[in-house]
Amino acid sequence: MFSRNSMQRSWIAAQAAAFNSRVSGYIDEGASYLKLKQINEQLVAQNRQLMLELYGKDYSRNPQFRKVHDTVGGGQIYTFVDGEIVYNSINRQDNYFTINRGRRDGVKPQMGVIAPQGIAGIVVNTTNEYALVQSVLSVNKIKINGSLKKSGYFGTLTWRGDNSRIMHLADVPKYVPLAIGDTVVTDGKSAIFPQNVMIGRVAGYQVDTKTGFWDISVELSEQMGKLSKIYVVKNLRKTEVQKIQDTLQAAIKKDDQ
Repeated sequence: MFSRNSMQRSWIAAQAAAFNSRVSGYIDEGASYLKLKQINEQLVAQNRQLMLELYGKDYSRNPQFRKVHDTVGGGQIYTFVDGEIVYNSINRQDNYFTINRGRRDGVKPQMGVIAPQGIAGIVVNTTNEYALVQSVLSVNKIKINGSLKKSGYFGTLTWRGDNSRIMHLADVPKYVPLAIGDTVVTDGKSAIFPQNVMIGRVAGYQVDTKTGFWDISVELSEQMGKLSKIYVVKNLRKTEVQKIQDTLQAAIKKDDQ
């Protein structure tokens, strides 16, 4: 019937063409998905390398004074472990998110976590495969040092629980000049985050009548409700820093006695 009738032949040809088009479309979509996944993995690796260049090394040291057997690679301070968010919350007083990296990847409590656009949180617990991270959106359990990039003055960054886009920077003297849009970054004075990691920009400011210091509203550069890719910060000198800080605590305790 189909071989002798032109109408039937044209109909079956159209159906075959439509079927082939659908199959080709599925193949193209699958190939595109695999290609996008490959491109995304390449971008993550490139971002990790950029972070090593930006934050990973101590450029303040004179190379001639570095020891050849330096265990941190000639001035390297930080390395980074990339991962992904598997659970996230932003609507509680103290928020957490879970990442797919854990002890097996060298992740430990008190390691900083940053995202492509800025800081994200601090690791509080781990299993072999996963880590629980305290989000910067936490009222009671997290405080981070933030610095005004233009002036270098630093203060304490906290969240007040009312807006997932805004944190507040305190302890900055009121004589420090400010402007809307000024950049706020990490100050590097802790063993958790490198210096100059983006936090956000000044969204508003007023004098706190109780303290006499600025109360600065900081709009976060990272949208915490859209977190996907993250990087865990590993400080290669954290143990050494902790040892010297412990000597100070021991001296204070001795003086008190």
